[in-house]
Order: sequence, then structure tokens, then C-alpha cells
Amino acid sequence: MNSRTLKKHLKYIVPEMRLALIKEPGAKPVPIGCPDDLERFVEPLKHYSEEHFVAFHLDAKNQVIGYHIVSHGTVSASLVHPREVFKAALLANSYAIIVAHNHPAGSLSPSPEDLETTETLIKAGKLLGVSVIDHLIVSSNGSCSLRETRPHLWP
Repeated sequence: MNSRTLKKHLKYIVPEMRLALIKEPGAKPVPIGCPDDLERFVEPLKHYSEEHFVAFHLDAKNQVIGYHIVSHGTVSASLVHPREVFKAALLANSYAIIVAHNHPAGSLSPSPEDLETTETLIKAGKLLGVSVIDHLIVSSNGSCSLRETRPHLWP
């Protein structure tokens, strides 16, 4: 069997999926040392009238190398599934992520659903090898780091 015949023989009977990551031009990566360092990244979340859930991708030096808007919801909720949160992070070869979402009504207190989502993402991240560093809640009144206010979520 020659190489051409072998190559044809080794084709799968389903279409091949090819993934490509297209990096938009932007500023140099910025290192994150504390939640305050993310303030300028989450600024747009303060102004949305519906909930948005965003994942910021970090490299091994804790530099933000990109972001992905995971979900755009309603005035009081947004759907978040670990698959959607980590899909872009894995494609971007992220070492870790920081997630953030806004509360359009102005509250900085996490809901039970926010805490449950955080726990689920932390567990999923451990399985995938992409750490969840923090979950920020953002409103027009500021931001709240769940890593600082609910450290027990990170075992």
C-alpha cells in the first residue's frame, strides 16, 4: 500500500473539525495581583442593563491574555455552564481564569446561584487543569471579590 492509498484509507467517515484561535490586536498582557487590578477590565460591566458573565483568561504569570463573554442574560439572571466558560479558555491555552458578572440592580451580594456557580466552576477547573482564581460581582456601586469575601469556596 503506497502512502497516498494509506492516507485515503485512514480518513474518518465524519468531517474533520479544525479549531482556530484568532487573537484580536490589543494591549500587552497585564499582570493581575489582586482584585483591584481587574477594575479597569470589568468597568464595562458596571454599565450594562442586563446581566453579562465574562471569563478573563490568564497565562502562567497571571497576565490577562484575553476574555470571552460567556453569557448575556436578563435584568436578573444569566445562564452559565462550565462547558461554555472553559471552551474559550482551553482554546486560548489559559493557565487560569477569573470570572465576573454584573448585577444591574446594584447589589454586590452574591446570590445562592452565584455561589453554586462558583463552586461548580472551581471543581470543573480542577478537572480541566485551569484554575478559577476569583469570581467578581460588579455593579454601578463597585465590585466584590468572592475569593476575598467567601474564601471557603476555594479549598
